[in-house]
Amino acid sequence: MYSPAIIAEAVVNGLMTGAAYALVALGLTLVYGVLHIVNFAHGALLTCAMFAVLGMEQLLGIGPYAAILPLALLFYGLGYGLQRFVIGPSSHGEDRNTLLVTLGLSIILENALLAAFRSDTRSLGGEMGFDVVELGPMLLSRPRLVGCAVALLVAALLWLLLARTDTGRAIRAVAKERFGAQLSGIDPRHIFAVTFGIGCACLAVAACLLLPTFYVNPRVGNAFVLVAFTIVVLGGMGSVTGALLGGLIVGVVESLGGLLLGESLGQLGIFLIFILVLLFRPTGLFGARA
Repeated sequence: MYSPAIIAEAVVNGLMTGAAYALVALGLTLVYGVLHIVNFAHGALLTCAMFAVLGMEQLLGIGPYAAILPLALLFYGLGYGLQRFVIGPSSHGEDRNTLLVTLGLSIILENALLAAFRSDTRSLGGEMGFDVVELGPMLLSRPRLVGCAVALLVAALLWLLLARTDTGRAIRAVAKERFGAQLSGIDPRHIFAVTFGIGCACLAVAACLLLPTFYVNPRVGNAFVLVAFTIVVLGGMGSVTGALLGGLIVGVVESLGGLLLGESLGQLGIFLIFILVLLFRPTGLFGARA
C-alpha cells in the first residue's frame, strides 16, 4: 500500500507533466479546429524545436526559459511560411493532399535531423533537471513546476486571443464557416497560416518546457504526439479547453500508472483511455457532433 503523501505527490507531478503535454496538444487541436486536417508533421516540428532549444543553450548560452519568446516568434514565422507557401499551395484545396504533404514534410524533417545529429540521444545536462521544491511532505520537480505555470499561462493567453481579439474572431469565423468568413472580407489563406503559426509557436514553448527534464533525438517528437493525439481525442477535436483538461487527466493517469505498474508500463493507462473514449464518447469531453 502507498501512503497518501506518495499518491498526492504522484498526482501533482502528473498534473505538472500533463500541462506540458496539453501545450503540445493545443497546437494540434487548434490546427484541426480551423483547417480540419490532422497535421502529421506536428511531431517532427516539435523535435526541431527541441533541437533548437538545445542549440541555443549549447552554442549561444541561452537557457531554455530565456529562449521561450525568441523561439516562439521564430516558429510562428516558420509555421506561417510552411502553411502559406508550402502546405496550402501543394494541397490544391483537397484535405487528403494536405495530409500527404504534412506526412511528407514529417519524413523530410526527421531524416534531415537524423543526417545532422545522427541517432544520438542528447539532453541539456547540468543540475537543472534535478532541482526540487519542498511543498509540505512532497518533493516536486522545479522545472516541471515552472513548466506547468508557463503552460497554463500560455493556454490562458491563447483563450484570450481566440475570444477577445479580432484575429481570434477571424480564426473562429473561418473554423465555423470558411466561405461565409470570406464573404465578410476575411482572407482564409492568411488565417490558415496564422493558425498554423500559432500551433508551431505552442510547440516551441512546449520544447522549452520539456527539455530540462527530457532527452531529445531525431524521433522523440513522435512519442509526444502519440500522447497529444490521445489528449485531443479525450478533450474533443478542435476544443482548446478540452485539450487543456485532457492533458491534465492524461498526465495524472500516466503518473499513477507509473507508480502502480512501474515506469515502463505507466503509459498503458493513456492508451486504455484512448480506446474507452473511442468506444463510449467518440466526440470527447468537449467535442461537438458533426
